[in-house]
Amino acid sequence: MTVPLTSSLYRTTAHAVGGRSGSVHTDDRRLDLRLAPPRKKVPGTTNPEQLFAAGFAACFTSALAEVAAEYGADASAARVACEVRLGTTDTPAGYGLAVALTVGLPGWRAADLRPLLHRADAVCPYSQAVRGNVPLMLTALDDPAAHDRT
Repeated sequence: MTVPLTSSLYRTTAHAVGGRSGSVHTDDRRLDLRLAPPRKKVPGTTNPEQLFAAGFAACFTSALAEVAAEYGADASAARVACEVRLGTTDTPAGYGLAVALTVGLPGWRAADLRPLLHRADAVCPYSQAVRGNVPLMLTALDDPAAHDRT
């Protein structure tokens, strides 16, 4: 289901030239990168999947902090790893993505963290953008120190 914006809080534009073997930059040039296909190890380059993973990880971390604050918790020390996989599919397009978010929060047990992850998933703009189109796996990590205090 497409959900239209009711207001715009931020807008940016990125420009790509040359596809996966070219470059990408934003209008303000705060991002200005050379690209190479994922399997090529070209020094000083990145690829679209790495950029997507970085954006998703950062956005989800902010969503988690917002949700944790609603519960009176501090998630500023959260560690979010976002794995993006590019692969083939049995669709006419032939290619697709899969995403896995792995989240740890010092002092938290995985069982206690999971509800916050699901709530963060509900409010994260990246999660909303891929919902129903890209497989997304959420994993909460256990902090062994959390068990030592009980």
